[in-house]
Amino acid sequence: MVEVGNAALLSEVAGYYSDKLEQHGQSPRGVDWNGEEGQTLRFRELCRVIDASRPFSVTDLGCGYGALHDFLSAEGRAFDYLGVDVSGSMVEAARERLQGRGNARLLQASAPDCVNDYGIASGIFNVRFGRTDAEWQAYVERSLDELDRASRLGFSFNCLTSYSDADRMRPDLYYADPGRLFDLCKRRYSRNVALLHDYGLYEFTMLVRKQP
Repeated sequence: MVEVGNAALLSEVAGYYSDKLEQHGQSPRGVDWNGEEGQTLRFRELCRVIDASRPFSVTDLGCGYGALHDFLSAEGRAFDYLGVDVSGSMVEAARERLQGRGNARLLQASAPDCVNDYGIASGIFNVRFGRTDAEWQAYVERSLDELDRASRLGFSFNCLTSYSDADRMRPDLYYADPGRLFDLCKRRYSRNVALLHDYGLYEFTMLVRKQP
């Protein structure tokens, strides 16, 4: 995600989500989700990768305004949080929202600056703008490499699914092949990979667990 050739793509991503935040404020629509119910469901699936029986640290890659921190806090979990986003507006919104929470740190960047127990990426692969399938797949794989590098115990991410209804699919969105990404994660990152595709949304979640 930090390659020079990726700068234009990341600039597009930052601009898009900064505009969404300006239009809709600190809300699910402000990070391009339809509503709070779906956002909470996604967080629940993504956080299945976490062993919450003990305190943990987590990187939220593409953190938006920090809603994952709210979710983990509401669940009563003991954690340290690093939120990373390429959008300066999103990072400022997260700083404002999480002000005074001593377990939170925010970073405007395209990649984490440290290794935490877990990494989570929610929704960062959905909007591909005018990029080809090959260009966007390469971006996805670079991002997953960063999640792997910066996570000690595992990471999770979600994608829109290529099994979506054809008449509902949009050309500006990326619909990933879950089988292809499952194979990639098994071969490149860990033997312990779970594909979740049964929670009622036009997407899937991948959990990659590592041996400590």
